[in-house]
Amino acid sequence: MSLPAVSDLARLALYMRPSCPYCVRVTDFCQTADIKLENRNISEGAHLEALMVGGGKRQVPCLRIQGDDGQNHWLYESMDIIAYLKQQFSN
Repeated sequence: MSLPAVSDLARLALYMRPSCPYCVRVTDFCQTADIKLENRNISEGAHLEALMVGGGKRQVPCLRIQGDDGQNHWLYESMDIIAYLKQQFSN
C-alpha cells in the first residue's frame, strides 16, 4: 500500500502517549524538524476509540494520513513515521 503525499499538516494526526518512548522519538524529531503535528493522546477515550476503529489496533505511535480522496491511511512504527515525514517535508 502506498501512502498519499501531503503538504498540509492539517491532514496529519499523531496518535500517541506521552510516556511512550517511541512516541517521544517521533515528537522529538518533529520538534527538531519544525513539523507541527496535531498530537492525539490515546489516554483520552475518544482518541483511543478513533485509533482502534480507524487503524485497527491500539499500538502507538500511529500517524493518520488523510489522502486527497478523504480516505485515512494509518502508519505505525516510529522510524516509518519519521521516514514518511522526512520524505514529505524535507527542504
